Amino acid sequence: MEQPFCCPVCGAALTRQGGALQCPARHSFDLAARGYAHLLPSGRMHTKAPGDNREMVAARRAFLDGGFYEPFLQKLSQLVLEQTAGVPQPRVLDAGCGEGYYTAGVARALRQAGRDACVAGYDISKFAVRAAAGRDKQVFWAVAGSFAIPVADGTVHCLMNVFSPMVETEFARVLAPGGVLLYAVPGPRHLYGLKEVLYDSPYENPVSDVAYKGFSLERRVPVRGCITVRGEQIGQLFQMTPYYWKTPRDGAQRLAARTELTTEIGFDFLVYRRL
Repeated sequence: MEQPFCCPVCGAALTRQGGALQCPARHSFDLAARGYAHLLPSGRMHTKAPGDNREMVAARRAFLDGGFYEPFLQKLSQLVLEQTAGVPQPRVLDAGCGEGYYTAGVARALRQAGRDACVAGYDISKFAVRAAAGRDKQVFWAVAGSFAIPVADGTVHCLMNVFSPMVETEFARVLAPGGVLLYAVPGPRHLYGLKEVLYDSPYENPVSDVAYKGFSLERRVPVRGCITVRGEQIGQLFQMTPYYWKTPRDGAQRLAARTELTTEIGFDFLVYRRL
């Protein structure tokens, strides 16, 4: 299937020319050995290596491969299958795909259902995309950002966003009219057991049905569970959360002393329709 990305410089279609993607204006982007493209121009990089670093990506991958968030992947795959059921050759895009756990899982579910789908994922972290590209060779991967998505207008039928920035203007631009945005947000008590260790006064996550221009919110799909992590899994979980950056030292020390942690988990999948 034809790759879905376009030139990040001029917006023209990209075709493969040997070991690179090239547009008619001869803007060229090398393909890495693992097959992904770097479509984030240097002028849009605020640091030399934006996004998650190598250690954070490794921690996230190890934790997710442990199967702790499998219920979320199953529900997301079900929603993608439902929302693209009437599209002969759906294009599915994962915005901020990280190390590819959800992207590859959804691609696998679509293939198992016999769907002829084009699945792509991008992330601003080159370390994340490098790891993602090793998960599934049939998915199209790219280093890119959500504030200037290298995808043509109206060409995506289903856009997934799992805990990545919400950029409504760009998401609305790339989605076809009637296309769907599946936006995963933390449920009110997601990782509450972790926060009970980290903070003196743990708090529930706020719940709100936010209206975004160009979209209508159709429903909220909650997924709830409970997990127990042990040993190095505790640190892996901590490192893949925003709390890793804002937890007081004494809270981090309390967590480091734990050998086992039980916590509630919960995602809400918000189903938005592109108007």
